[in-house]
Amino acid sequence: MSARTTTQAFFDPKTWTISYVVWDHAAKHAAVIDPVLDYDFKSGHTSTQSADQVLAYVRENGLHVDWILETHAHADHLSGAHYLQERLGGRIAIGENIREVQATFKKIYNLDRTFLPDGSQFDHLFTDGEKFRIGEVEGTALLVPGHTPADMAYLVDGSAFVGDTLFMPDVGTARADFPGGDAHQLYRSIHRLLELPPETPLYVCHDYPPASRQAKWQTTVAEQRAQNIHVRDGIGEDEFVAMRTARDATLELPTLILPSIQVNVRAGQLPPPDENGVAYLRIPLNALPVHK
Repeated sequence: MSARTTTQAFFDPKTWTISYVVWDHAAKHAAVIDPVLDYDFKSGHTSTQSADQVLAYVRENGLHVDWILETHAHADHLSGAHYLQERLGGRIAIGENIREVQATFKKIYNLDRTFLPDGSQFDHLFTDGEKFRIGEVEGTALLVPGHTPADMAYLVDGSAFVGDTLFMPDVGTARADFPGGDAHQLYRSIHRLLELPPETPLYVCHDYPPASRQAKWQTTVAEQRAQNIHVRDGIGEDEFVAMRTARDATLELPTLILPSIQVNVRAGQLPPPDENGVAYLRIPLNALPVHK
């Protein structure tokens, strides 16, 4: 807890995702960050257990939701933004470079003509450095590309919600091999965050903990600079890019990348149903690179 806000985390062990509610004590206004819509790959069923935990917390605390913030178009889980907006209100927002991501994946999925890669599926597209408010608390949206072109971090009341850009220090950093990813950009984005004051709390979107510890999601700039296995102080850009490139070449694609992105570029809305009333996800064959 900081002077003006409370941050509550919600951990989804199936996708190793952490969602957040950050809220202004005085005004009882809130933002939801990176909510999850549960999806069973085998059956094709969606469910709302993860999002309902957020929903219950907001209602129990009598909060008014101003924003539902996405740090990027996630490749490892479906977004619960649309589901929560229908029940809590708030504006769904993401970085303006989502248009680039939408254009890329519109081609990969051959999405229907009604899908326009113009960001209009979201209520607001942040520019780099743009200010916004959660009740009476000011936030700042920071563009941190590299993992994807559209990644954003959100600074709120002295804390930074960094999405997939950084993980816990013993896990390292996000991959940069998705379409539009760039390890050089990722390094520079990380260092933009590491230039924040040393005591700045950093909240990550995922944790993939080693067997020796339980999942965590809060660290600091100082801890990252001293301990991050990929970008601690003394590791230069060329060394990082060489490491990231070699490591990414060994990683399998996320299990839910193909179902998730086509939903997440729609701000969490499922594809429009066919004439039989059933919505379908598209699986492009032989379209994405194979690793390992």
